[in-house]
Amino acid sequence: MRRMSPYLDRRNSSDVTMTPMIDVIFLLLVFFVWTASFQIVEEVLPSSLSAAAGSQADPRQPPPPEEDFDAVLVRIAWDEGRVAWQVNDAPLASLTEVRQRLDAIARLKPDAPVILDPDQTVPLGDVIDVYDHARRAGFQKVQFATSEEV
Repeated sequence: MRRMSPYLDRRNSSDVTMTPMIDVIFLLLVFFVWTASFQIVEEVLPSSLSAAAGSQADPRQPPPPEEDFDAVLVRIAWDEGRVAWQVNDAPLASLTEVRQRLDAIARLKPDAPVILDPDQTVPLGDVIDVYDHARRAGFQKVQFATSEEV
């Protein structure tokens, strides 16, 4: 019969294995990372409230002019052998008036989109003139309207 060697089994009952504890710590870490909220709390965001206490805007006062329109619609039509323009459904007699109207709108709201809606019969040069005037006025977003039959 063989004798047990004291060197082969050195494990005492006081030894603790670390693998289950590391697994539990890892699972807790994963749980806390998944449930953490990384959004900024709304109360911390800066706001543009008035510094004077109790001051409120008059509700009867009309809104500023820059909130009156969303987009600038320029219609270009060929009428009786000449070009006719409309800016936001207001007829204009000449290209100079179109340029002045676009300049006035650009001073109020330069980030408004300009939509050019030319008829199919309008010469391309007249459409490009209006496009150039809109870009010179300072509008960054100049678009062309299309028909549904594209």
